[in-house]
This record gives sequence, structure tokens and C-alpha cells, in this order.
Amino acid sequence: MQSIKVYSEKDLKHLVRTRTNETKIGEELRFIKNAKEWETELSNIDCQFVLIGIPEDIGVRANYGRGGAHTAWKPAIDSFINQQSNHFLAGSSICLLGHIIVEDLMEKANELNSKNQHDVSVLRKLVDEIDLRVSKVITGIIKSGKIPIVIGGGHNNAYPIIKGCYDALQQKINVINCDPHTDFRPLEGRHSGNGFSYAFNHQYLHAYSVLCMHEQYNTMQVLKEFKSNNHLLYYSTYEDIFIKEVISFQSALQQNIAFVHAKKCGVEIDLDAITNVPTSAKTSSGISPVQARQFAYQCGKSLPVLYFHIAEGAPILAHLKADNKTGKLIAYLISDFIKGVINSQNN
Repeated sequence: MQSIKVYSEKDLKHLVRTRTNETKIGEELRFIKNAKEWETELSNIDCQFVLIGIPEDIGVRANYGRGGAHTAWKPAIDSFINQQSNHFLAGSSICLLGHIIVEDLMEKANELNSKNQHDVSVLRKLVDEIDLRVSKVITGIIKSGKIPIVIGGGHNNAYPIIKGCYDALQQKINVINCDPHTDFRPLEGRHSGNGFSYAFNHQYLHAYSVLCMHEQYNTMQVLKEFKSNNHLLYYSTYEDIFIKEVISFQSALQQNIAFVHAKKCGVEIDLDAITNVPTSAKTSSGISPVQARQFAYQCGKSLPVLYFHIAEGAPILAHLKADNKTGKLIAYLISDFIKGVINSQNN
């Protein structure tokens, strides 16, 4: 079956809020015309970035978390396409491809209860299927020479994104992640807490660094694994930066970037790293939106980037259901990352 629902210009046209004497990003985006031949067509489109969504929360629920990560994609795209297209960022540099088809899997997952261990096992099997679909699409995008920007879903999707890059390049990649959690839990069946440990174990992931890891939200087993593999696994803790103040945020960011700089690199941010953003594991003590934007920009500017993945946003869990702050924040992060990449090429 097809792994991705490919969007046409018509699908998005009604969402773009046009205005006289203005040009919105959504008015200049590139689209695929032949959905069945999207990989071939994408290779020939004159753009650098490809937007795709993963509207699922199965991986989060398979990790005993709160659902809601399936709701980030639509508000993020709505906010992003209604930004201005100008000399800072032009919509013509981006193809809006579509979203991974997960509706059938979500329907099955909605009948399951994560408090029931049998149901948890079934949820983890569904994540295996998501892995197959996501990795296939990522492989096609990377082979086209474009940079995928992936929005929505749980952090379980880091694994198939990394695998997709490996399958396209036939080489391990590095990854930097801004996240309170390392997501390096045991290989106990796929879920949002073990995307990177699976990628590392399966030899798709080479070096991995985590910025702003929270000291009390990572197990001793994981910390020991990082210590025993400290030539390939690295973290800077939130407490060292903001509580003990032994290193500044910018210095820690640059150290994390330096650790993964030598190879082609994926860039990850879990939105539960940011204070009071609605996610499955919302934090009251995280980095600021400005610092998250600096992370996105600096990684785009400083690294040989392969992809950008924005995970775990759950706007449906917001106190004000009609508030689109999460979508707007994701749109900022997308723009900042793209500007960082473009800036690195112009200098």
C-alpha cells in the first residue's frame, strides 16, 4: 500500500489566508502532481526542503504516555503556510509532500488501553508498522537529495527516520537531540522511549548527543550505557546549564554540535524540552521558546544536516483548545532551521 498521502495544491489552497500586496509561504510552496510517482517527481523539483507530517500518537501510548501527538501536524502547517514569503525565507524552496498514512493504525490503536499489558504489546506491534511506512518515505526523500522536515507524532519516529537515512545512504549517521529524555530505553518492543537505542543497536546510528537532558528523568541503566560508550554517546544536562550554572546554554549547545559534527547529521527536538508546551510529558521547567529556536537555527547553520524532526507536540492537550500557540511555535522552529541551513550555504 501507499505509505504517504500526497497533497496537491488544491488540498492546501483553502488554508492560505491571502491578502492584497502580500505573498504567503503557502502561495509559493512546491507540490507533487503525480502522487504515484512522487519519488521521481521530487528528484526533479527545484527545492531543498520537504515537509511531511506523522499524525499519530501510538508510540507515545505504547510507552504509557498521554496521547495527543497526532494533533500537531495540521496546526503547524496552518501556521507555517501563512507566514510571509520574502527574502528571509521563500516558499519556493520547500515542497509540501503530505502526511504518512496512519489512519488505519490509529483506528486500531483507539480500541486499545495502555493500562492493559496485552494491549501495550499490540500498540508496540502497530509502531513496527509505522516504522516501515516512515522509513520508506524518508529513504525516498533522502535519495532525491532533499532535506525532510518531519512534524508530529511521538519520538518513536526518530528510529524509522534514522533508518530511512541509513537505507538511502548505506552509512550510519549522527544525531543531535534537544530533549529531557535520552529515549534510550531497553529494546522491549517499539515505543516513543527507545527510538535511539533501537537505531544504535541496529547499527543505523553512529554518534548521538542529547542537549538539556534532565538528570532525574533518565534511568541509571541508560546513564551507565552512555558512560560506557562515551566516545559515541554524549549528553549535557539541564541542571548543569540552568541550575548549577557550570556551563552556559550556548556553550553546551556548541559542545553537543561539535560531538556530532563529523558525519551527516539528523536534528531532533522533543517539544517537551520547552516550558509549558502541551506534550505527552509536559514540563514546568524547561528551556524557553527562544532557546529552542536558537537550537534549530544553530544546528541548521553548523551541521551537515540530513533532516529535522519536531516530535511530541500535542496541541489537543492545551488548556485553551482553540489556542494555536503550539502550531505557531513549530512554524517558527521550521523557519529557523531552514534559515540556518541557507545561511551556512551563503557563507
